[in-house]
Amino acid sequence: MAALLREKLIAISEPLLEKLGYELVELEYAPGRSHAVVRVFIDRPQGVGVDDCERVSHELAALLDVEDPVPTAYTLEVSSPGLDRVLRTPAHFQRFVGERVWLELRVARDGRRRYTGRLESVGPQGIEVTVDGEQVAVAFAEIARARLAPQWP
Repeated sequence: MAALLREKLIAISEPLLEKLGYELVELEYAPGRSHAVVRVFIDRPQGVGVDDCERVSHELAALLDVEDPVPTAYTLEVSSPGLDRVLRTPAHFQRFVGERVWLELRVARDGRRRYTGRLESVGPQGIEVTVDGEQVAVAFAEIARARLAPQWP
């Protein structure tokens, strides 16, 4: 149920955000018995500030009030994606070729579910990552979660 509602929220939100000049990086829906949280992470080429989050929050809240997809009371949170941003779509992966990424697979491969390495390439079906000096090909369908994994000095 929560996954279906999340997909519906993405379908409602993404066109509005594009119209406003923002990219929907990720949308999280955290249901609760009497109160839920909808977290929206946005970005744009010049970055995102507090004013951007406020603008999107105002516009998106108005749209969600009209569409009314969430069956309970909820809090809407709008934020920038941060340095360890989520990679959700093939376009997200393409944008960050050459960067360090962290992946969690849906099902373990040879006893391993998590990989951290350099994103080498993106194709129509998946990605290639260099992990511990070895090339690892991963299909998009295999990826449960992915994000940038910046190294801190």
